[in-house]
Amino acid sequence: MESQQKRQRTTRLAERNLKRKLSRETTDAASIVMEITEVEDEEADLLVSIRRHVEVLNSGFSDREAVKEAAAAISSLAKIDENVEMMVENGVIPALVRYLESPWSLASCENVPKSCDHKLEKDCAVSLGLIAAIQPGYQQLIVDAGAIVPTVKLLKRRGICLGCMEANAVIRRAADIITNIAHDNPRIKTNIRVEGGIPPLVELLGFPDVKVQRAAAGALRTVSFRNDENKNQIVELNALPTLVLMLQSEDPSMHGEAIGAIGNLVHSSPDIKKEVIRAGALQPVIGLLSSTCLETQREAALLIGQFASPDSDCKVHIAQRGAITPLIKMLESSDEQVMEMSAFALGRLAQDTHNQAGIGQRGGIISLLNLLDVNTGSVQHNAAFALYGLADNEENIADFIKAGGIQRLQDDNFTVQPTRDCVVRTLKRLENKIHGPVLNQLLYLMRTTEKTIQMRIALALAHLCDPKDGKLIFIDNNGVEFLLELLYLSSIKQQKYSSRALFELARKATSFAPEDAAPSSPTQRVFLGEEFVNNPTLSDVTFLIDGKQFYAHKICLVASSDIFRAMFDGLYKERNAQNVEIPNISWEVFELMMRFIYTGRINITKHLAQDLLVAADQYLIEGLKRLCEYTIAQDICVDNIPIMYDLADTFNASALRRACTIFVLEHYTKLSSEIWFPMFIKKIIPEIRRYITDILTRPVQPSSTVV
Repeated sequence: MESQQKRQRTTRLAERNLKRKLSRETTDAASIVMEITEVEDEEADLLVSIRRHVEVLNSGFSDREAVKEAAAAISSLAKIDENVEMMVENGVIPALVRYLESPWSLASCENVPKSCDHKLEKDCAVSLGLIAAIQPGYQQLIVDAGAIVPTVKLLKRRGICLGCMEANAVIRRAADIITNIAHDNPRIKTNIRVEGGIPPLVELLGFPDVKVQRAAAGALRTVSFRNDENKNQIVELNALPTLVLMLQSEDPSMHGEAIGAIGNLVHSSPDIKKEVIRAGALQPVIGLLSSTCLETQREAALLIGQFASPDSDCKVHIAQRGAITPLIKMLESSDEQVMEMSAFALGRLAQDTHNQAGIGQRGGIISLLNLLDVNTGSVQHNAAFALYGLADNEENIADFIKAGGIQRLQDDNFTVQPTRDCVVRTLKRLENKIHGPVLNQLLYLMRTTEKTIQMRIALALAHLCDPKDGKLIFIDNNGVEFLLELLYLSSIKQQKYSSRALFELARKATSFAPEDAAPSSPTQRVFLGEEFVNNPTLSDVTFLIDGKQFYAHKICLVASSDIFRAMFDGLYKERNAQNVEIPNISWEVFELMMRFIYTGRINITKHLAQDLLVAADQYLIEGLKRLCEYTIAQDICVDNIPIMYDLADTFNASALRRACTIFVLEHYTKLSSEIWFPMFIKKIIPEIRRYITDILTRPVQPSSTVV
C-alpha cells in the first residue's frame, strides 16, 4: 500500500514536471512565433509605406508638398540597405527619375521659397545615388529609366540660386549619381560621355562650394577609370591644372579625390602621365605621401610608382624631391594597401643606381624584408621586386647580409610563384656580387663586428661565395666556427639556418674538389680469379669456419691485407700451419670476403653489409670496407642515424661517418624534433668540423684536357 502511494506521488510529480516542460516549450515557441509575426508585420508596414510613397510620386504634379514629403521619406528609407530591394521591386526608380527635373516652373512659384524645388530634386538624387551603390543591376535600371540626361542638366545648373545651400546640394548629389551609376560599368561610363556629362563635371572643379568640387572630382575619378576616351576628353577640357591645385588642399577628402582622379588618368596612359608631370603634379604628390589619410597615401605612392616607370627619366628627380624617406616610412603602415603601394613605388625607383644606394642607406632594406612576412601575395611580391633592385648595387650587399636578408629570402614563406622566382633571381644577383671589394668588406666585418653580425655573414657566405673562396672565408677567417657555434648554442631556427649553410658549403666544396661517391675496385697486385675461390688446386692453406673448410692461397691473401701478411710472413703460429681456424665470422661472411680478395668485386647484400664491414675492418681490407660503408650508407634514415653513426665510430668507417654527417646537415629539420637529437648533434660536431675542414683544404685536381 505504501509502495503504491509512493508510485502515485512519483507519477503526479512527473506529470507536473512534464506540464512545466511543455509550458516552457510552448512559451518559447510562442515567443518565436511572436517575433516572426512582428518581423512580418514590420515588412508589411514597410511595403505599404513604400507603395504609398511611390503612388504619390506617380500621381501627378499637383500636390507639391505631398510629393516633397514622399521623396524625403523615400530618401530616408534608401539609407538602409535592407530596404532597397523592396523599394526597387515596387517601382521607386522611375518614380524618382521623373523628379530630377522640377516639373514646376520657377516663374510660377514666386511666393514659394526656391529651396523647395531644390530639396525635392536633392532627395530624389540622394535616393538614386544610394540605390545605385547597392548592386550593378540597379545601376542599369536607373540608366534605363532615363536618368543620365536630367542628371547632366542638374550638373549644368550652376547659375540658378548661386550660393543657395540646397541648390549646391542638388549639383553635388547629381555628381554622386554619376559616380555610383558608372562604378565598374564601362558601358554607362561611355553613355555619360555621349550625353555630355564630362564637360560640366570638369567645369564644376572650379565651383565655389568645395563639397561640389570634391563630388565632381570623385565623378571624374570614376568615369576615367579604364576608359581611354573619357580620359582624353577630361585632359582636353584642361582639367589637369585644377586637379593639381586640388592636390594642395588642406582638406584630406578633397586632395584624396583629386589624386584618385589623376591616378586613374595616368594609369596605362604614358602621354597623360607626361601631361600631369608638366602640370606640376610631382611635388604635390610627393607631399601627399605624408598625408594623414591612408587612401591618399596609397594613391600618392601608386602615382609615384607610375611616374617612375621603366621608360621614365624622372626617377632621380623624384628621389631628389624627397620621396624616398616617406615611402620607406609607409612600409611600416598598419594598412596593407599602403605597404603594397609604397613597396611598388620603391621597386620602380630602385631601378636607378643612385636611388638604390639612397633607399639602402635610409633603412629601406630592413623594412622591405619585413614585408616578406606579410601573408598577402601582392605585398610580398612588390617587396621582393624592390629588394631585387637594391641587390644590384654593391653598396647595399653588406647591409643586406647584416640585416639577415639571405635567411629571410630563403625562408620561402611566399604565397605566389612569381615571388619565388623573383627571390631566386635576387639570390643569384647577390651571389654574383661576392668577390673583390664586396668580399673584402664582408671579411673585414666578419673579423671586427659583433658576433650576431659575424654569424649572419658566415651564414650568407656559405650560400653565396665562390667555392674557390671557401678556405679563405671559413678556415682562414674562422667562418666555420661561427656556423658550428650556431649549431649548438642558438635557437632551433638558427640551428636550421646553420645546418643548411653547412650542407650548402659542403655541397659546393665537394663539387669544386670532388671525392668519389661510390668506390671503385681496389688496386691490387694479384687477383687469382673466380675459378680459384675455395679451390683446393694449388691451395697452401685451409681455413676452418663453422666446421667447414675453405681452401685458399697465401700469395693472394698476403697481397690483399696487412693482417694476412703478418699472419703468413711474420712470426705467428699460422705461418706454417696447414689449417687455420677463423672464429667470430660466419661462413657466409667469410666466403664473401674471400671472393672479394680473389676477384676484387662482389655484390654486397644489405643484410650482410654490417657483418662484412666488421670483418673487413678486422682484416684491414680497405677496398671491401669502403664498399660496405657505401652499401650501409644507402639505408641511413631518421630512425637509425644514431646507430649508423655509432657503427661508423666503432669501426673507424670514415666514409660512413661522413655520410651520416651529411645526412644530419641535410635533414636537420626532421631530426630536430627527435628527443635524442640535441645530445646527438653535440656529439657529432667535432666530426662536422673535421669534415668541413678537410673538404675545404683538399687540393683541387686539375681537370684533364682531351686534345
